[in-house]
Amino acid sequence: MAIPVRPGTSADRWIPAADPRAVPQARLSWPLSPVPVVMKYFDAPETPYGPGHRGVDLAAAPGQDVLAADAGVVVFAGLVAGRPVISVDHDGGLRTTYEPVEPKVAVGDQVYRGQVLGSVLAGHPGCTIAACLHWGVRRGDEYVDPLALTGEVGEFRLKPWGGGP
Repeated sequence: MAIPVRPGTSADRWIPAADPRAVPQARLSWPLSPVPVVMKYFDAPETPYGPGHRGVDLAAAPGQDVLAADAGVVVFAGLVAGRPVISVDHDGGLRTTYEPVEPKVAVGDQVYRGQVLGSVLAGHPGCTIAACLHWGVRRGDEYVDPLALTGEVGEFRLKPWGGGP
């Protein structure tokens, strides 16, 4: 199988699908640069209001730039339970959230992938280092693992099936 390259370019030809240029771009980019260490992985709740970790905690430095994971519109920039949060809606029904972040954007701002949204603040609960960015993603009302949308593999856990032999 091959994929076409944009006509009119010097590479106006067919590229074999095994070519690395045929790999699609990840749905979301990392909200920190360079790619951070994951301090705490996503843990989906079993019920909508059950316990879990509805995002990932990423190692950061206080004041580090937080980047938009994709193009979208800022739908929230304010306090939630006393913590500063930014939420961005993206095409395809995705919403990303970032906390704790000192915003440099306002509600209604259109942002592009990689644009600075604000800066990381110290003090994320449960963070064992100076600062962590909590990064969450929802598709509609369902929380999803942000790492799965970056093309990275998250942490896997086996859960009891309950079906029994």
